[in-house]
Amino acid sequence: MLPWIVLGIIILALNLRTPIIAPTAILPAIQEGTGFSAAGLGLLTGLPVLLFALATPLAGKLITRLGAETTVLACLTGVLVGTVLRSVGPSWLVLTGTGIIGVAITLGNIVVPVIIRREVPWDQVSMVTGLYSAMMNIGSMATLIGTGPMAAAFGWRWALAAWALLAFIGLGFWMVLIRVRIRRGREAARAAEAAAVGTETDPTAEAAAPASKQKWSQAPAAFRGIIALLIITFSGQSIAYYTTTTWLPSYLADTIGLAPATAGSTASLFQIAAILGAFGVPLLAAKSQPWMPVAIVAGLWLSLPVGLLLAPGAYGLWAITGGIAQGGGFTAIFSIIARTAGSDAQTASASARVQGGGYLAATLAPPFAGWLNTATGGWTAPLLLVLAATLAFTITGLLAAHRAGGFPRGGPAGREVLDADD
Repeated sequence: MLPWIVLGIIILALNLRTPIIAPTAILPAIQEGTGFSAAGLGLLTGLPVLLFALATPLAGKLITRLGAETTVLACLTGVLVGTVLRSVGPSWLVLTGTGIIGVAITLGNIVVPVIIRREVPWDQVSMVTGLYSAMMNIGSMATLIGTGPMAAAFGWRWALAAWALLAFIGLGFWMVLIRVRIRRGREAARAAEAAAVGTETDPTAEAAAPASKQKWSQAPAAFRGIIALLIITFSGQSIAYYTTTTWLPSYLADTIGLAPATAGSTASLFQIAAILGAFGVPLLAAKSQPWMPVAIVAGLWLSLPVGLLLAPGAYGLWAITGGIAQGGGFTAIFSIIARTAGSDAQTASASARVQGGGYLAATLAPPFAGWLNTATGGWTAPLLLVLAATLAFTITGLLAAHRAGGFPRGGPAGREVLDADD
């Protein structure tokens, strides 16, 4: 079943960025068709990220109660419904659909690490996490490339609605996959019952049952310490990523004097290079100490703001090194969670905490960077903000990787079942 699970993760990953990237390619057409103000247009891309932060605690609880498979179906259903609503109605329905998409993607963001932790062998966790990260970037690139031509040919509503096909395919695939797993589980249960006929009940069965649910505060202290560090690490990653994604074209136009089209093409290198980072981290992790991939990613992250401050003429190089870092950083962070968590509930709780903090930072940082640019009349202060974020990633990421290196394979001892309530 593992290859089919991995394929399911790939299809799910394609749905976790496509719906929020699609509007960015055709914002003028959407504004003309809906009458949105500039603030309303900002909500089309900013609202999902804000919901990533606000809805993350709810997502963690939902996964704990409903299970990973049901959560996947809820995610894909929400993406499908939200995409359709956003494409057919007036401005208020466009925003409603966008909100539904944001909540649905939040579920997907949290559930994928749970599935990877549960289904993937320990030594393949980094590779599958890297594949998941890479497919999100590939989906983003395909959306940026394809949405504009579709809008020119069929109109902006059809261009947005077309991406619902990915959610429809994903929903169908996961429904079949879950049905096959249920059938195989029932067959295995019947076989076990048949084998148990005529034998005494195993007196150790009760002792082997899962531990009762425990509060997050009762999780192993070492694991909670790692997650506290990763919250800061992912916040640094998110601040650097979303600030760069938002403002790099403007920086290149103002500082280097590039035309808007050229600045946008150069900035796209930041997104494309992420694929190298997503696959590079697992290869490094397989042949080095746990801290080494994080150290290399941190060095590449730091090169972006430092390079743009000291050698802006080499902007293409810094866009590539920063892009490799953002793809590798995501993979490194969530590989650590999957490797150190002791249960599905631990993974959901940890992922919710890490992503909640990171996406809240992602919501606040780009507007603050824009304010810094306006207040100072230049890009030095925003770049120093990115530098501070990458320094935070470096310090806390290395500490978390060092501590995670002391965990036994497959997660910490005492694989408690945790409650994500608090």
